Amino acid sequence: MAIQQEKEWKGSTFGNSLMHRALIGLLRTVDIRFIYFFAYVFVLPPNLLRPGYRHAYRFFHDRLGYSSIKSLYYAYKNHCMFVQVVIDKFAMYAGKQFKLELEGYEYFQELADGTDGFVQLSSHIGNYEIAGYTLVAEKKRFNALVYFGEKEEIMQNREKLFSRTNIHMIPLRQDMSHLFEINSALANGETVSIPADRIWGSNKYVTRQFLGREAHFPMGPFQVIALRGIQALAVNVMKVSYNCYKTYVTPLEYDRQAPRQTQIQQISEAYVKELERMLKKYPTQWYNYFDFWSQ
Repeated sequence: MAIQQEKEWKGSTFGNSLMHRALIGLLRTVDIRFIYFFAYVFVLPPNLLRPGYRHAYRFFHDRLGYSSIKSLYYAYKNHCMFVQVVIDKFAMYAGKQFKLELEGYEYFQELADGTDGFVQLSSHIGNYEIAGYTLVAEKKRFNALVYFGEKEEIMQNREKLFSRTNIHMIPLRQDMSHLFEINSALANGETVSIPADRIWGSNKYVTRQFLGREAHFPMGPFQVIALRGIQALAVNVMKVSYNCYKTYVTPLEYDRQAPRQTQIQQISEAYVKELERMLKKYPTQWYNYFDFWSQ
């Protein structure tokens, strides 16, 4: 079955290389809160007219059950938060450090100290990338699946910071060649990080109840875990103040003796349950700006 997906945001960061370098230069000398304010006034307003704002409104109104007025307000807050997390990434490129609180990190450390490979599932909520610039993978290489179409300037900055924390990027490609790199990394006992909340061109998906309505999630990440019978974690990095993030690490339990399809069902259900928990705790940090439930 082919899936028609509506996406107003194509996955690459707004602006050109000159704008990105200027922002990084500013962030080396200017308080980040001033940059937030500037973006709220001059950058954010035009974007409120784009379809993404409508989808954010529907997320709060239809999925979380907020009133119309509250949904409009929270859709605006959601866009303000998105502005902040994008600026925060550039602040890291400029050398700024954020405080990072950890919950459940012992689960990651136990697997990182072991010899077997494992999978870490992420989502387009919070600011997952920040943890990659802060937490060092000391004993085994950490492989992160990333969007291939990102701007060159962004990819160069990512590479520079990831090199300090032993992280290797695997670009997600249309020809699916990234699957060979994922399998190789896991066979070598390494860690692989995969986003599990967006379908990128594949027609294989699992359907789960998510915030009161059926939604499609890519089967691939859950299949990788089940096929190898390896352990898996859900990791979300949520913004808690202007200079602090909190990382939540949650094991995704499943019966490794069950039939393969049952395993995939159990892993995906555990992942979606954790995603719901995070969104109920941090509702303004949902950054899927397309009609997620009818993709």
